[in-house]
Amino acid sequence: MKAKPPSAGGGQLDQVVAAARRNREQRERDYREQALKLYPWICGRCAREFNRLNLHELTVHHRDHNHDHNPPDGSNWELLCLYCHDNEHQRYEEARLNAGGGSAGAQRGGATHNPFANLKTLLDTRKNSRSN
Repeated sequence: MKAKPPSAGGGQLDQVVAAARRNREQRERDYREQALKLYPWICGRCAREFNRLNLHELTVHHRDHNHDHNPPDGSNWELLCLYCHDNEHQRYEEARLNAGGGSAGAQRGGATHNPFANLKTLLDTRKNSRSN
């Protein structure tokens, strides 16, 4: 038998959590509606266009990643499709993990190869060989 969680009796904690969820959902609806009025329905990364049929696939991304920072002018928002939004958050998480210094990248086995390290030398060599 599974034990019931301690708050299963409809206690005060459940009410607080439910109220917090309602408030967050209302806040999200409000800034989404504002963003959709301010900006054209186009993904800010891949330039995919949206209409009323696929508008649910267009998300509001917070540029500073702070969902509580919602200035009325929309300066912290950009509209991104689901795919670009997921990609942006993945890139942010990877940068955040690697920002802690070499240890986070080394623990994760970060890339050390730079494919463009010798590019200037190669271009200079090619340029010199053409001029001769």
